[in-house]
Amino acid sequence: MENFIVSARKYRPATFDTVVGQSSITSTLKNAIANNHLAQAYLFTGPRGVGKTTTARIFAKTINCLNIDLENNPENIEPCNQCESCQSFSNNSSFNIYELDAASNNSVDDIRQLVDQVRIPPQVGKYKIYIIDEVHMLSAQAFNAFLKTLEEPPAYVKFILATTERHKIIPTILSRCQVFNFSRITVGDMAKHLRYVAENENVIADDDSLHLIAEKADGALRDALSIFDQLVSFTSGNLTYKLAVDNLHVLDQAYFFKISDNILKGNISHVLLLLNDIIEKGFDGQHFIVGLGEHLRSLMISKDAATIDLMDTSQNIKDKYKEEAPKYSVSLLVKSLDLNNQCDLSYRASNNKRLLLELSLMQMCGLANAINNPEAEKKTLDLKKNEVSQSFLAELQVVTESLSNIPKPTIHTKQSVNTATTNNSPSENKINISEEKATYKAPVSQSIETTSPPTKRSTGRGFTSGMGLGFSLNQKEKTLKQEEDPQAYMFGKENVTDPVDPAKLKEIIDNFIINLHNQPSLKSVLLEEQPQMINESDIEFKLYNDSQAKDLSEHSEKLLMRLRTKLNNYSLRMKITIIKTAVYTAKGPKDKYDNMVKKNIHLQTLKEKLSLEIES
Repeated sequence: MENFIVSARKYRPATFDTVVGQSSITSTLKNAIANNHLAQAYLFTGPRGVGKTTTARIFAKTINCLNIDLENNPENIEPCNQCESCQSFSNNSSFNIYELDAASNNSVDDIRQLVDQVRIPPQVGKYKIYIIDEVHMLSAQAFNAFLKTLEEPPAYVKFILATTERHKIIPTILSRCQVFNFSRITVGDMAKHLRYVAENENVIADDDSLHLIAEKADGALRDALSIFDQLVSFTSGNLTYKLAVDNLHVLDQAYFFKISDNILKGNISHVLLLLNDIIEKGFDGQHFIVGLGEHLRSLMISKDAATIDLMDTSQNIKDKYKEEAPKYSVSLLVKSLDLNNQCDLSYRASNNKRLLLELSLMQMCGLANAINNPEAEKKTLDLKKNEVSQSFLAELQVVTESLSNIPKPTIHTKQSVNTATTNNSPSENKINISEEKATYKAPVSQSIETTSPPTKRSTGRGFTSGMGLGFSLNQKEKTLKQEEDPQAYMFGKENVTDPVDPAKLKEIIDNFIINLHNQPSLKSVLLEEQPQMINESDIEFKLYNDSQAKDLSEHSEKLLMRLRTKLNNYSLRMKITIIKTAVYTAKGPKDKYDNMVKKNIHLQTLKEKLSLEIES
């Protein structure tokens, strides 16, 4: 019985022309040989199974081939496989081409031994070549020991390094090598190579099955050949798409066509049943959502003949997508792709993954219904709006009838505007409570006037003098929605004006100042400039700038309501005055200390407890 050789070894390329999917690299290497422009070191990097080591072997065999005649036949840049050098390499008996596995020869001693061998010139052929596979496995010390030899080897020595993880190689090694980046092999190239292997092995295989194997291999030809051997054994040499799907545990493309067709019809029940069938077959939800995304993308790019070639699949499947794509609108496909992408992003974090999949599919069905039947959707929305409107009107009628029996009181409020040139003139405003809505507008009236502060006044910046500009902020009259009942607050009390108790006024304002945690500037100035009654109804708040006035205005409505209710005087008004003073420089430490105490009374307590003295 003949020994079986796996296809990955049996059909391993032996010449540059038979290397699959790396034509740019093989052309560059052949030109370098033809022009005799050979570097001392090469680095082949890329994913697994794309031909790095194979290309390194062909390159090493070619530059040492004895039958290459560049002068008489410069276009023949391929190893002859017949000369002594080629034969010895093919039989693994060459003393000029060495293959090392860096994973098992990664120590400094291994590199030192290699450096010693480099000194011996080649016995047959022109060069002594070292192919070091998985070079990233070398230790840091081994890399450092290799640097000098790699940079300046003897003229007859060439190094070819191969790795799947370029980022693990130190920069000093990379800078000494010519780097070739091997790319993943396309599905089309792998399918062609598999067809060649199948014909040579007398295996019957359809194109769809070979493309499925190529897609499953994810760009690695070695993996594709291994899968091919496995399926040939399973199918006894008669490979079909259905058998390949069953054996590789791949979700059949027919499922996705069924799901998209039911999404288009808005048939949620059938979509959920199909999802259940897929899950019962053992497929992971993440695998399904990725496959559905690829399917929707394929439908999108199949709508235009210019983009259909972006599909990396067989011609039969391309024709199927081209036939189905016109049924779907671009809007539906784009929005469905977005929903699918959101589901994919949220899948790992979800605690109920199946519900997430079902919800996404139901949303896609809803999108299809909305896009395909816009009139029906509009009628549904209009019906819902009509139902809501009628419900609201019915409730409003009930409220109106209940309010119709409430007497309509009239509230009189007094407002006064003080200016520098006019006297106070009270005016009466009547606010009626209508049947639909009872509102109360708090009469917050403040004055605008010019005041002249004292020539010297303590501030956080020293003493200032001069003209001060003062104004009062007009509070918006709003409907009272806070703690107090509006009717209990003002009804019938607009003429209640009990005398103001200064101690009680100070207590209310002090409590207000203590609670100003997030506005230290306002808190500091109110502690320094204690608000005072300037007449029977006006309370003056002295501030230093517009920012403080703005901060106080945020609290003025609640504060005024509290003052009126606590002091039982509903004619009280708040007056905000901004003062400006000239710069005054403290004369000495004592003046500075006194100024600081005015800003913070606790400083005096701190001084006494620590027994501190002021420097003279």
